[in-house]
Amino acid sequence: MLHTHHSAAEAAAGGTAPAPRGGRRLVGVDAARGIALLGMMAVHILPSWDPQTFEATAQWTLFSGRAAALFALLAGVGLAFSSGGRHVHEGRRMRGDRVGLLVRAVLVAVLGLLVNQTSPADPPAYNILVYYGVFFLLAVPFLHLSARALLAWAAGFAVLGPVLIHLLGPVLPVFETYNPTVADVLGAPGTTLAQLLLTGSYPALTYLVYLLAGMAVGRLHLAQRRTQLGLLVGGAVLAAGSALASWALLHPLGGLERLLAASPFLDREDVQDVLVWGPDPVLPTATWWWLAVTGPHTNTPLALLSGVGTGALVLGLCLLVARRAEGVLLPLVAAGSMTLTLYSAHLLALSAEVHYEQPVLWFLVQAVVAVVFAVLWRRALGQGPLERLVGRASRTGRDLVLGHRLNS
Repeated sequence: MLHTHHSAAEAAAGGTAPAPRGGRRLVGVDAARGIALLGMMAVHILPSWDPQTFEATAQWTLFSGRAAALFALLAGVGLAFSSGGRHVHEGRRMRGDRVGLLVRAVLVAVLGLLVNQTSPADPPAYNILVYYGVFFLLAVPFLHLSARALLAWAAGFAVLGPVLIHLLGPVLPVFETYNPTVADVLGAPGTTLAQLLLTGSYPALTYLVYLLAGMAVGRLHLAQRRTQLGLLVGGAVLAAGSALASWALLHPLGGLERLLAASPFLDREDVQDVLVWGPDPVLPTATWWWLAVTGPHTNTPLALLSGVGTGALVLGLCLLVARRAEGVLLPLVAAGSMTLTLYSAHLLALSAEVHYEQPVLWFLVQAVVAVVFAVLWRRALGQGPLERLVGRASRTGRDLVLGHRLNS
């Protein structure tokens, strides 16, 4: 079912984007973003392993890496909406869209840097907001493209990004801290740029895959049941196919043995840890066979395809559920409509470092407070507070350009 709501670009990046053609919204997009928000909160707060069995917890298996990928994919959907959806803006409107996106990118990055200023030396969570600003800056040249062209570029970056990380990662300078601060930007701009593009927690040259794929999805007729089913089934096939391809490369084709031979400091259990927990802190580069793994935050070609697949699956499922049971999704929809506000508040709450002793309790407290706040604020005032602020600035930048063009 269709329903008016704030766009994906607005919720993920704090800007206001026009509705897809027809002036109405798909609440399933916001619901999927609500799932991504709660998933990232779960990864940040809840235990990643069971102290009795030492196995990964269910929430870690479900959300680690995938929640961030879903966030980025849905941000791409929002960028497609903001630039015309299936009917891409042209001429002056597209130039205005680009300027609005530039303003939004800068403000989101600055917000992320300010949030990072409150974090302790050993941050309790990786903040994606500064990286988001870079994602949006990199997306500006692609804003006018069709779904087919966007998918082609996404496929190219799915290969190029991991290859560049593999080649350049060992020689690029790195910070000891994971969340860049204002001091880092001013004092070591080159290192900060390397971190944001290639060596950091959410390297922009690989996460651009999710953004471009999401933009391609946003160019589709998402209100059609056939499209929604296609996302669900296609996403499941892509995710399963990526996992199967990784297994085949590592086992029947001998990739695991070559990994071990090239990395004598690792054993089979260490490689399995990478598959479950991700790299610590970066993926080894002793052999190209490392690009065959699919662990969380490994940023390999197959891991990126898996993230796109699971993201499309979740979005398709949420869109289909919203057709029949929109009311059931209300808490997720409300939270997903103001993720910039709620995610920032979540990071600020984590910086107090009071969640370690009772993680389940603090997760429930944060989740319930976030959802209740979102429902009440949305009913009373509409846009979230940070979404309203960034959206207004983005519209001002866009309108200034359009006004200048119209008067010249």
